[in-house]
Amino acid sequence: MRPPGERTTVSKPAARATAVARAMPGDRRSRRVNATVGPPATWTCTSSDHVLLAARSRTAGRARSAAADRLSWSGPVTSSGASSRGTRPVCPACSAWGRLAPMTVLTIGRAPGIELQLLDLGATVHRLLVTGGDGVRRNIVLGHPTPEEYLASTAYLGGTIGRYANRIAAGRFELDGDPVTVGTHDRGNHLHGGPDGFDRRTWTIARHDEMLVEMTLTSPAGDQGFPGEVRASVTFTVRDDAVDVVMTATTSAPTVVNMTNHAYFNLAGEGSGVVDDHELTVAAQEYTPVDDTGIPLGAHAPVDGTPFDLRSPARLGAVVRASHPQIEAAAGIDHNFVLGGEGMRSVAQLECAATATRLDLATDQPGLQVYTANSLDGRHRSTSGVLLRQGDGVALEPQLFPDSPNHPEWPSAVLRPGQTYRSHLRWTVSPTR
Repeated sequence: MRPPGERTTVSKPAARATAVARAMPGDRRSRRVNATVGPPATWTCTSSDHVLLAARSRTAGRARSAAADRLSWSGPVTSSGASSRGTRPVCPACSAWGRLAPMTVLTIGRAPGIELQLLDLGATVHRLLVTGGDGVRRNIVLGHPTPEEYLASTAYLGGTIGRYANRIAAGRFELDGDPVTVGTHDRGNHLHGGPDGFDRRTWTIARHDEMLVEMTLTSPAGDQGFPGEVRASVTFTVRDDAVDVVMTATTSAPTVVNMTNHAYFNLAGEGSGVVDDHELTVAAQEYTPVDDTGIPLGAHAPVDGTPFDLRSPARLGAVVRASHPQIEAAAGIDHNFVLGGEGMRSVAQLECAATATRLDLATDQPGLQVYTANSLDGRHRSTSGVLLRQGDGVALEPQLFPDSPNHPEWPSAVLRPGQTYRSHLRWTVSPTR
């Protein structure tokens, strides 16, 4: 058993020989695993003829043929040349199926304190192990058991979201007077970075020790339609009973950036069922009403007299079943809350009486998207193997407001050369008895 902060690697041939290695609960090692579904950053061809052609060309010391040059390629490529989430790509040279490059599982922290498992695929929060107020140790975030299930899913479980978290109406906005069109894949709108967002990329591990992981990603100019090359980073740090997540970005040209983490929490433990009996508190006097596609209708609205009044602890089961047109249209909560205050401050608390466990969320962002897992429908498994269904967790996503590029009156998402985007969130876990 290796200590936290250490990782091992498996060669690509060995990884292929063992097919798909699952990130099993309790595995504290960093491992390389293969997946076969979905468009990540780098693919290799599965055709034996194509692989032999490339190997033969390299062995002979000759310039590789056009086919061999395309043995490895980046980005989602399908038989039709289209991009889509959850689509297995084919080789652009010979039309054979693609194979996902290996990925790494990292663990930081140690028992009896917090242990955090991360994936370099999507800079994803895979498992978050804590000791509850009842003395039981459990994983309190939702995840998928295999990398291919992460790539086939559209739930963004635990992913680092970018370039733009939340929605942009019709994928269109103006930047310095010039029209910009970005990728759309959610009812005609841009969502969470587009069809091939940051959650689907393989991030580079820049630093890793017992308590910290830093990952970086370069998003080229024109990526998903966004202008400017963006260099993004995310740093996860475990401190006693807390996890700090700091996201930064710089750009080579004016662009928009809005990053967050999309962890879903269940303080009764992943796989335990719905979070109806959890109580949620959010320090917000206003929320953002949206249309049927999740785009803001205009101005924010007071939470007074609505199910969105979470200034006092509210049972989630009652909130998501309230008779209110916004709740009914979204099949629960999928809304931005306008947070009070500025700078790093506590903005929300989630509590589970059954496990005597509380999660406190602090952030420096102006908004909090609360999402009650309305679209989980049993098509994908969680890390323990159970099917994920509606209400099995709740996502608390600190960020700028949805569709901010089309609302100059709201906090700006514009990032310019010489500036550094920064977003900081902290999860603190404590017992309630």
